[in-house]
Amino acid sequence: MQTTARILGGIAALVAAVAATAWIGLRIAVPGRFTTVQRVLMVLATGLVRLRWGARYARRMPCPRGSGAVYIANHRSSIDPFFLQVRSDRPMHWMVAKEFCEHRRFRWFLRQCEVIPTNRGGTDTAATKSAIRFAAEGDYVGMFPEGRINATDDLLLPCRPGAIVVALRARVPVIPCYIEGSPYGGTAGSPIRMRARVRVHFGEPIDLAEYYERCNDADAVREAAIKCLKEIARLAGRDDFEPTLAGRRWLPEGE
Repeated sequence: MQTTARILGGIAALVAAVAATAWIGLRIAVPGRFTTVQRVLMVLATGLVRLRWGARYARRMPCPRGSGAVYIANHRSSIDPFFLQVRSDRPMHWMVAKEFCEHRRFRWFLRQCEVIPTNRGGTDTAATKSAIRFAAEGDYVGMFPEGRINATDDLLLPCRPGAIVVALRARVPVIPCYIEGSPYGGTAGSPIRMRARVRVHFGEPIDLAEYYERCNDADAVREAAIKCLKEIARLAGRDDFEPTLAGRRWLPEGE
């Protein structure tokens, strides 16, 4: 009886030691402001990003200290957020269509990722307010100005300046990113089965302080948006590209 108790005690101690080692290892491998579950997901995501999709980065990702930020990027694939999140020191809050957030296959994962559910059509005031709050409180928000996956030959689709509205009202910098070679086979899950050679380019944080007091002025928001979108084009080596804006009602109501 005593022998059995000692064996069980030894097993329990071993399990505890392994668990503690794994927990410490996770914190070392994935530093920053993450939950344990998020750290595990980060390790898995990093494996996919590096090994399956061959991601390489031209430079370190700018992560403002003591401030939130809005990251904007071109959008060629459903996995585009992965390429930025694995380089971040905290969760990035991405806007994701509500139907995915409520889908049984994606619900748990997206909840762990702390995404912002949003309506596909028109302006979603609640989602915009959530993004502003996250950024103002020092978190990172990720947004795709194109609003949908670009399956054309154009560098960027006509964009909505919602990301710029968020940055102006939260008074945080915008960080432009260009993702090159992101795989996509027509469905949200198709990239998992595809190999790729992705290159990610980060620009310098864009200070929009000169526009803060004019955040409700459509012309000022438009000017700031074009300025930021041109930086994405510059990262793509397309200094000649002229971004265009889409939609008429993109300023949230009730502000």
